[in-house]
Amino acid sequence: MEVISAHLNADFDAFGSMLAASKLYPEATLVFAGGQGRGLQEFCRKNPGLAERFKNPGDINLDEITRLILVDVRRKSRIGPFAQVAERPGVDIHIFDHHEASGADDLHGSQEHIAAVGAAVTIFARLFEERRIRPTPEEATLMMIGLHEDTNDLLSSSTTADDCRAAAFLLSCGAELNTVGDFLAPEFTVEKVQLLHQMIRTLRFIPVHEVEVAIAQASARNYVGDLAELTHKLRDMKNLDALIVAARLAGRVFLVGRSRIPEVPMDRIMGEFGGGGHAFAASASVRDLTLIQVLDRLPSVLEKHVRHSCVAADIMSSPVKSIAATLTIGQARELFNRYNVNAMPVLREGTVIGIVTRHLMDKAFYHGLEEALVTDYMDAEFATVPPDTPVKVLQEMLLERNQRFFPIVENGELVGALTRTDLLRQLIFGQRTSGEKPAENLERRRQLARQLRSQLSADRMELLEAIGSVGDEMGVNVLVVGGFVRDLLLRQENFDIDIVVDGDGIAFAERFREHHPECRVRAHAKFHTAVLIFPDDSKVDVASARWEYYLSPGALPQVEYASIKNDLYRRDFTINTLAISLNRRDFGELLDFFGGQRDLRDKVIRVLHNLSFVEDPTRIFRAIRLEQRLGFRIGQNTEALLKSAVRAGFIDKVAGIRLLNELIIIFRQGEVVQTLRRMAALDVLRFLHPALTLTQTVIDLFDEVFKVLNWYELLFLQEPFQRWVVLLLCLTSGLDDKSVGELCERLNVVRAERRCLTECRTELHKVVRQLKWQCGEGRVPLPSQLFEQLRSFPPELLVYGMALLSDGEARQLFSQCIAKWRFVTPELTGHDLKAMGYTPGENFQRILKALLDARLDGWVKNRAEEIDFVKKMFI
Repeated sequence: MEVISAHLNADFDAFGSMLAASKLYPEATLVFAGGQGRGLQEFCRKNPGLAERFKNPGDINLDEITRLILVDVRRKSRIGPFAQVAERPGVDIHIFDHHEASGADDLHGSQEHIAAVGAAVTIFARLFEERRIRPTPEEATLMMIGLHEDTNDLLSSSTTADDCRAAAFLLSCGAELNTVGDFLAPEFTVEKVQLLHQMIRTLRFIPVHEVEVAIAQASARNYVGDLAELTHKLRDMKNLDALIVAARLAGRVFLVGRSRIPEVPMDRIMGEFGGGGHAFAASASVRDLTLIQVLDRLPSVLEKHVRHSCVAADIMSSPVKSIAATLTIGQARELFNRYNVNAMPVLREGTVIGIVTRHLMDKAFYHGLEEALVTDYMDAEFATVPPDTPVKVLQEMLLERNQRFFPIVENGELVGALTRTDLLRQLIFGQRTSGEKPAENLERRRQLARQLRSQLSADRMELLEAIGSVGDEMGVNVLVVGGFVRDLLLRQENFDIDIVVDGDGIAFAERFREHHPECRVRAHAKFHTAVLIFPDDSKVDVASARWEYYLSPGALPQVEYASIKNDLYRRDFTINTLAISLNRRDFGELLDFFGGQRDLRDKVIRVLHNLSFVEDPTRIFRAIRLEQRLGFRIGQNTEALLKSAVRAGFIDKVAGIRLLNELIIIFRQGEVVQTLRRMAALDVLRFLHPALTLTQTVIDLFDEVFKVLNWYELLFLQEPFQRWVVLLLCLTSGLDDKSVGELCERLNVVRAERRCLTECRTELHKVVRQLKWQCGEGRVPLPSQLFEQLRSFPPELLVYGMALLSDGEARQLFSQCIAKWRFVTPELTGHDLKAMGYTPGENFQRILKALLDARLDGWVKNRAEEIDFVKKMFI
């Protein structure tokens, strides 16, 4: 027997999900695990025909159950008599649930459909769409009621995009919204008004770890429905972050909890009383305790489950750049420019003695005080705070003292710093810096964790989790950053994993190797970075969180340890500053200090500061490349800054090898011609060579080159081949030999590739011109004749030469050379010739060359014919 059931005290979500499950399991029996909510009871009373489809546990023989399908629940303690069935060996369990895991109480099945969505019916709506199942209008309406009830009309913080898509699907199936409104709109009876009045009158607050949890109580002789709706109303009336209502109704105690903040997880709190739900909405029905006993127990339960609110250590930046008390104002001003910060503490022998700001240093410099000591003009009246200071206290200090910079001091040592911006961001968005409010942040973490699992292979996901575990072991924050995160959010493939460690990246890599001895570590001490190299040659870049500053435009950066926020600030564009935490406690949390998510949504490339292209002019190439690859646009201000850097000629200061690397990356992506067009429009190509232009002839040649490259790659030839060389040959096809040599000199092209781009290119052009003339005159050369001219050219030049030929016959000859002639060899060897009586020496070379020519020209086709050929030609 197959049975479909849900949790005790079933609501409309459970009811609608059971009906939906019956479409997937048409032979199954619908059985309530226990009672139903008052609203569902009223619905069943008014629809007896539908209610008859549902049975109670006493109506069936539990021993006959072979498959148990659970919807809207997976906790064993929430399914009543079916808990014993689930534990029985041989019972097949299928689970459809949207609640968070609760630990040991959770059941597991042979099939599990678990999703962090607002309602269980959303899971079924998604399955119906995938399998092209359409519920009837009546079934769609009942599912819609469950969806609206569990998501508070799609307004709850637990509502996801999938819930909205489910609503659209159900509406398309004929769901009646008028019916949904009739059943969910609360009827405000006299009893409900009296109950709400009691709740308002008894409202009190319990402070737990600097978080205030509101508690209200009420009693009624008879059962009054919609206690959850009354709890919602009280929460909204009083604008409460966390509210628990305890009510004794008809001799039984009911608990309803609502929370807007992640510090108060209502599902765990209600779980202590045998209930459950979501972190932001949960309930419980208490059997064995009185109302007074429940209220007495609540403080200890809250103490156990309410998490500490955010403290200074959670959001501070560390390590902190500081100014020595012995420095002058001129020297301090130089440090402000180097590190691009607005305030720094002044230290004497490790002790914070004051605070100075960039604005103060600039004004002092303007007044000619550059030789004065910073201690003469620093702010010596300031407050330091310990790491465990609640952020709420700091926010109050911000308002009362107007202090914009807070040194975080522990045991007399400076361990971190907080700025006014940090505190304002925390005040608006909540803990950390995801740019989202707490409820949204928690849901976003779940979504990102799911997205990681869905987009990455199991091996890659296991690798990220292993990296996070090593971070936990070392007590350091570990994040995956940059292009990997950007492309994850854009749902594009990117296998380049970049890790930032809030500490020593090299030490982290070495610790990881201890746990995974199959990998190797290549460290770069100068830049505080390391590379993890795995047996399949895949790599993971590991870097310490660090500052980078430039001593001159175009120079390589100088590196120092810094905080995660400072590390992200040094990056090129806002969309590359996004980071995802890999530590277990906040796996999937997205850090966005600089509006990267906004720019992803707006499809804009923006720099983080106005000197970005001056400090590193190669960012000009990266901006253009990303714009074309992602289909974005360079922001107006960013484009103006780019053009200014181009006009100033800063690209001339960049080492040639760095320019070549940027060009190679452009050649590797799919939008080569569009990128080159944009470079030409922004006057960037001239920095490769003053005579380099992108004419229509060159663009047409690129079209031909890509056709030939696609053909060549389909040959699957196992030989070294550098695609970028072909494309650089194409780009420089309009330059004379002297200019190409100068371009190779500017880009520091190594000798082998330089020869290919210069000397060999010149010779190839001669061969191509001659072949065009021969084919045009009807004097097509023999394969052996053409091969003799082409045999010394590398495959890159042959592909380029084939693209240069528009004539069908000439191009066909080149294709034969690339695909066949280069791999033709005579079957006879020198040993064979010796056995035939020929004397070794130069004669052997003449014979073997003649054999090869005969093979190419089709005169001989096998070993026997080769022997006859040699005997006739070399008597």
